Amino acid sequence: MPENLKKLFEAHFQETADEISPLAAHGSNREYFRITNASRSVIGAKNEDRLENEAFISFSRHFLKQGLMVPEIYAEDLDQQIYLQQDLGDTTLFDHLLKVRAGKPAFSQDLINTYEQVVERLPEFQIKGGQGLDYKKAYPHHSFDRQSMLWDLNYFKYYFLKLAHIRFNEQKLEEDFKTFTDFLLQADGNHFLYRDFQSRNIMLKDATPWFIDYQGGRKGALQYDIASLLFDAKADLPFEVREHLLDHYLNAVGQLIPVDREAFTKHYYAFVFIRIMQAMGAYGYRGFYERKTHFLQSIPYAIRNLEYLIRKVDLPIDIPVMMDVFQQLIRSSALREFGKANLRLKVRISSFSYKHGVPVDERGHGGGFVFDCRFLPNPGREIAYKKLSANDQPVIDWFSDKPDMARWLKRLFTMVDAAVTSYEEQNFTDLMISFGCTGGQHRSVHSANRLAAHLKETHDIDIVLNHRELEK
Repeated sequence: MPENLKKLFEAHFQETADEISPLAAHGSNREYFRITNASRSVIGAKNEDRLENEAFISFSRHFLKQGLMVPEIYAEDLDQQIYLQQDLGDTTLFDHLLKVRAGKPAFSQDLINTYEQVVERLPEFQIKGGQGLDYKKAYPHHSFDRQSMLWDLNYFKYYFLKLAHIRFNEQKLEEDFKTFTDFLLQADGNHFLYRDFQSRNIMLKDATPWFIDYQGGRKGALQYDIASLLFDAKADLPFEVREHLLDHYLNAVGQLIPVDREAFTKHYYAFVFIRIMQAMGAYGYRGFYERKTHFLQSIPYAIRNLEYLIRKVDLPIDIPVMMDVFQQLIRSSALREFGKANLRLKVRISSFSYKHGVPVDERGHGGGFVFDCRFLPNPGREIAYKKLSANDQPVIDWFSDKPDMARWLKRLFTMVDAAVTSYEEQNFTDLMISFGCTGGQHRSVHSANRLAAHLKETHDIDIVLNHRELEK
C-alpha cells in the first residue's frame, strides 16, 4: 500500500519519493503516511471508504476555492482508495493545549488568543463554506436531521449506557429522545455543520489554525460545531473561558449574518447535550466494546461536562428519563475514575442563618456537609460585636481567645480534609459545605472563613466562598 502512494506521488510531482513514514490516525480507520524528498513533504492517505474519500476531497476543493484554511488535495486514485494532501505539520490544537498547560492550572492568554482565532474562522465554514457546497457528496447523510440525531442518541444508549450498566426504561427514554429531537429541529439547520469540530482536527502551522477531518460534514445548525469545540472533553477548557469564546463566536457570526442571540442560546445547550452523548457513544464503542482503553480516559471529563450542564441549564422541555440517566452518570464514582484523568475539584463554602433555611444544592449531585454552629460561643450576645460580623477584625480576635472554637476548627479541618482528598481521588468536581448559626453573621461566617483559608493552604483546588446573609 505505501508503494501505491509512492507511485501516485512520483506520477503527480514527477519527483522521486525518498521516504514514507506512517503517522498516527487516532480514532479513525484511515491510514496516513508522510512522504518526503529533498524538496517537499506531503501526506498520503489510505481509506477503504470510497464515499468518505469523495466527501473529503470534494469539500476540500470547495473550501479552498472559498479561501478557507484547509489542505490542498494534490492527487487522488479513488480506485486504489488513496490520495495526497498538503502537509500541515504535526501540531494539533490539542497538542499545543497540552504543551502550554503542562503543570499549569490556569488557562493562558496565549491559549485564549489561539482559540479566538479558531472560533472566528468557524463561521466562515458554516456560512461562507456552505454556500454552493454539493451536499450530495455529504456522507453518510446529507443533513443533521431527525434520523442523524436518533443515530447519535441510540449510539449513546447502546454503546455507552448499556455497556456502563446504567438503568433506564427504554420505552420512556425513546419518548424523551423524540421530545428532545423535536426541540433541536426547531433551530435553523441551513448551514454547513462540520460535525467533528474539535481540537484534534485543528492543525497549527506557523501559529495559524488550519482545519481537517470535515468529511462527515452535512447541513445543520450553527450551534452544534461551537458546542463540539467548547465541550471537547479532554481539552477541558475552563467554563468561564467557554462562555467568553461563545460570545466571541457569536460576534464573528454577526459579521457574516444577522444573529439573534436569544434564539441561538435557546437551543445551544441542547446541542451541547447531544454532542456529549454522541462523544460518549464513541468512548463506549471504542473503549468498552473494542477494548481501546485510551478512549475511556475521556469519560471523566464528559461526566464533569454533564455535571456543569445539569447545574447550569434548564431546557424548556420535559425529558425526565434523560435527566435521570445524566444524574446516574454524574453520581457514578466508577465512571469518574477511568484512565489518568485528574479533574479539578471546586469546594463551595457558605454561611447562612437557620431563620431563613438551609441552602439547597438544587443542581449538584447531593454531596457535602451542613454544619450547625449554634453550639459555639456567640459574640453576638455582646453589645460591642452585635452589629459587626466575623469579617471584622474585632470579632476575629474575639474568636481567637475561645478554646471551644479552636477545638471545633481542628475537628472540622480533619473531617473536611478527608472528604476533599476522597473527592479528588474519585474525580468528583463539586463539594458543598454550609455553616449555619442563628443570624448567619458570626459563628457560621467565622467557620466558613477559616475553612476556606485552611483549604487554600493545604489543597490545590478551587474555592468559592459565600456568606448568604451578609450579601443580601
